[in-house]
Amino acid sequence: MMPGGPSGTNHPRWTAAELATLAELAETFVRGGAVRRADLFEQALEGAADPAQVRQLRLVLRLVESRLVNLVLAGTPRPFRDLSPPARERYLVGWADSRLALRRTAFHGLRKLLTFLAYADPGDGVPNPLLAAIGYRPDDPPPTSSPTPIVPLAVEPDGQARSAGLELDADVVVVGSGAGGGVVARDLARAGRSVVVVEAGPFVDETTMPRDELDAYDRLYLNHGLTDTWDGAVTMLAGGAVGGGTLVNWMTCIDSPPDVRADWATGHGIAGWDAPSAEADVLDLERELGVAVTSEVGPKDEAILRGAAALGWDAEPTRRNASSCVDCGSCPFGCRRGAKQSGIRGHLAEAFAAGARIVAQAEVERVLVAAGRASGVEALVRPDGAAGAPAHRLRVHARQVVVAAGALRTPAVLERSGIDHPALGRHLRLHPVPVVAARFAEPIDMWRGTMQGARCAQFLRPEAGRSTYIVESAPGHPGLLALSFPWRGTDQHAGLVGGARNWAPLIAVTRDGGEGRVSLTRAGRVRVDYALDALGVATLRHAVGSMARIARAAGAREIIALGTRPRAFGSGGHAPGESDRSFGVYLDALAAFDFRPNRGTVFSAHQMGTARMGEDARTHACDPHGRVRAGSGGHRIVGGLFVADASLFPTAVGVNPMITVMALARRVGRAVLAEG
Repeated sequence: MMPGGPSGTNHPRWTAAELATLAELAETFVRGGAVRRADLFEQALEGAADPAQVRQLRLVLRLVESRLVNLVLAGTPRPFRDLSPPARERYLVGWADSRLALRRTAFHGLRKLLTFLAYADPGDGVPNPLLAAIGYRPDDPPPTSSPTPIVPLAVEPDGQARSAGLELDADVVVVGSGAGGGVVARDLARAGRSVVVVEAGPFVDETTMPRDELDAYDRLYLNHGLTDTWDGAVTMLAGGAVGGGTLVNWMTCIDSPPDVRADWATGHGIAGWDAPSAEADVLDLERELGVAVTSEVGPKDEAILRGAAALGWDAEPTRRNASSCVDCGSCPFGCRRGAKQSGIRGHLAEAFAAGARIVAQAEVERVLVAAGRASGVEALVRPDGAAGAPAHRLRVHARQVVVAAGALRTPAVLERSGIDHPALGRHLRLHPVPVVAARFAEPIDMWRGTMQGARCAQFLRPEAGRSTYIVESAPGHPGLLALSFPWRGTDQHAGLVGGARNWAPLIAVTRDGGEGRVSLTRAGRVRVDYALDALGVATLRHAVGSMARIARAAGAREIIALGTRPRAFGSGGHAPGESDRSFGVYLDALAAFDFRPNRGTVFSAHQMGTARMGEDARTHACDPHGRVRAGSGGHRIVGGLFVADASLFPTAVGVNPMITVMALARRVGRAVLAEG
């Protein structure tokens, strides 16, 4: 699976000198296995990074060995490889703290991937000793005895047909198979329409789900898990296989807050979005997904409930789309048990049963438009998924096209199709997520048990000076944990990750305060730019303070707000026993926490708004029923062309968005049927 662009690009092989420097950097970040990690690093970038970014990183590898550059920037004329280990650490910390944004971007690009690979790699024939040292054992649940019935359509041509490509006919083609695409495909197929679902990622059933973190990110996540904003400041996670985000998410199901529903209905002209009929759709979807209150809350989530109760804050167990699932932490790797009601168990499986055809590893290059109306799609199919593998073209002819490729890819597909609406690709919302790590005396084992078992909704009510947010846990496995923790030196980072069993990571899903844009690079790949505004920074700062208060009230021994320069409290002592005054000083420091790019740690698992729907044709790329607009003033509706994913969100929702995506997709499905 390739990021953004239709064809992929083979990067020139790295030189031996570049790989040698990369290995020395890897060894400095995390000791051991550096040569293998350098090779994995190169392979990861080959399949996931834009050529311009790869060139920039390779230039960095050459510059760190330049005597002149190091003399000017680091005060030493020695190449990086000639420095002593302590000097190398000081050198890298200097890059991390640099006032030059490009140096910070380069540092974090190297640091995040190399530390992730150190702990996500299960080992090559020999188990990774780093994982044994921290007491990590991934769950290995048996696969379900009743796997998904989906069998993707085989579209491999013979030699004669390869050059000409293949063609399919349908009433409707759905581009993407995540939360939105699955619902639309199911509803249309059940209504008797001939449906083809085209998905860029692979199909992975329960029996072949990944069993380790490295394999999971490689096969199930967008861009092999390497999705960042262009400056590297926001690390993003998104699904990239059949089932999309539903396959790998943490299953938390929350409807849109009432104030968001009202704003969309009145402020953006989405008639009926705050009506009982829209609420009825949500209830129907929850029944279809088997949404229920979590039956067992693990230690990391119990800390949220305990801390919130001590503070008198609103908190409760989450509601999830899972059944018979309380003891396995493999949700980010897909669900072997079939307990998670993901797309391949639910809507996509029902669409398949109703006759929908599903084509995997077929990346749509463009929507075919003739005489102002959609007439199908053209895709590039790589049966084995590799960037350089033999590929063939596929055309699906259909009178209606529903693009549901996600907020990062949907605008790219439409732009490559000649859709020229000025709002397309703009208004990107990310739900920026800050992180606070809380260390407890007892083991937490964040990677085991219910993924997200509880939430604190105290701050879902709007308040002057900040946006809203919800506090949840982050059930990370070692690679994601290592990527998240600050790096201020080799031993310091090893010490933090070494205590992995006792850390509980708290996150705040903020409703946003900032805006971004999705565009195409010269290589045809997706570029994501995003900048926080003053409200966004204020919200993140408020959130880290609230999470610190929850952690302290829950009995954490140490609290760290994560960033390039982390802020810690209680190190070496018992946080609840510290004086109120010293904790007040800590909260004051968090109120000024640095969230400039590549300073404060920021994640995003929710991307929205890049083809937003609304009544105003000039500022909304889609109308209130998901029909795509075109032209400088949005005056023209492209017949038969719809969007049905989180791209439609007029604003961010401030909570886990899966249920809202599905409800919007149901609305769009009705419009598709009504068009005829």
